[in-house]
Amino acid sequence: MANAQAPSNVGPGYWSVAVGRALIAVIPAVIITFNRDHSAQFGLIVFGAFALASGILLVVTGRRALTVSADRSLFLIHGIVSMVAGGLALGFHAGGHGFFLFVVSVWGAVTGFLEIYAGIRLRRRPAPAKDWLFTGIGTAVLALLLLLLPPNPVVSVGLFGAYLVFLAVFLPIAGLSLKWDAPRQRRSTSLNATPANTARVNTARVNTAPNDSDSL
Repeated sequence: MANAQAPSNVGPGYWSVAVGRALIAVIPAVIITFNRDHSAQFGLIVFGAFALASGILLVVTGRRALTVSADRSLFLIHGIVSMVAGGLALGFHAGGHGFFLFVVSVWGAVTGFLEIYAGIRLRRRPAPAKDWLFTGIGTAVLALLLLLLPPNPVVSVGLFGAYLVFLAVFLPIAGLSLKWDAPRQRRSTSLNATPANTARVNTARVNTAPNDSDSL
């Protein structure tokens, strides 16, 4: 999760993107947890709504929250892929369990890779690179488990629900950590910059001071 070193590759409002993604995950997580119907059709509808809403959020907010063009491009692709996957799931919600596995696993593999790659690119900056790595790995693991576990709709939809619970718990902590650590990091940066500025001023004064030999 994010630590006290605020990154320069995200804007001050990026924390709200992480929290927004978590809020989008909460509702379907609760629906799956407390609903006995774990059919493929139910899973496609829930996944479709989640992926579509998440994609719209990333497309709309990514340009403002991310300050590096490469990161904006990665999360723009992330958002578009999520919107396409969500639209397919909703449009073909009667496609059966095989279609559920196909759509969710492909979505998880692509978006998981994008977040892992974004995190690796910024591995020298602890936040939010570690957050992107955690969520990316979690999404990729979801895709892998859907392919490896027995093809049972109850297991598959339940596994997707567990993934949503992971997002609903992890992302708010990551987002709020960024929000609370940013002011502290700005204060630390200003304090570290003050001695350097003072040294430059003193050097300038020495350089501009009148030379005693010139006055003779």
